[in-house]
Amino acid sequence: MSAPPDDARIGRSILVVDDDPDFLMQLVLQLRAAGFEPASAASREEAEASLARRWPDLVITDLSMESPDAGFLLCQRVKERRPATPVVIVTAVAYETALSSQAKLRDERGWAKADAILSKPVRAEELKRQLGRLLGA
Repeated sequence: MSAPPDDARIGRSILVVDDDPDFLMQLVLQLRAAGFEPASAASREEAEASLARRWPDLVITDLSMESPDAGFLLCQRVKERRPATPVVIVTAVAYETALSSQAKLRDERGWAKADAILSKPVRAEELKRQLGRLLGA
């Protein structure tokens, strides 16, 4: 994802939420290098405070943080307030939770309310593809 930023990405804001500081920093750096304006939060609570200050164009959230369902709860809150805001859930426990990025139909993952679900470690190519699909970037 380190290609030069294109005009469609410049200024697009993304809130990244994860309790793993290394993953959070890595993803923020990748997004910044790709021309996005990332903000970060280390918990659902921090994310909700960030959302109250500035609403992003897209949210990327870990599934399990301060509670096993923190990412689901954040996703649900985002979709309740602004249903058009894309949400990407990233998780290291996709297999254990039966989550899959292969669930193409919204009905197959409607209970999750996420627009995309990616397994950790997140492949840069897959993230770029999903961001392009969700933001037109």
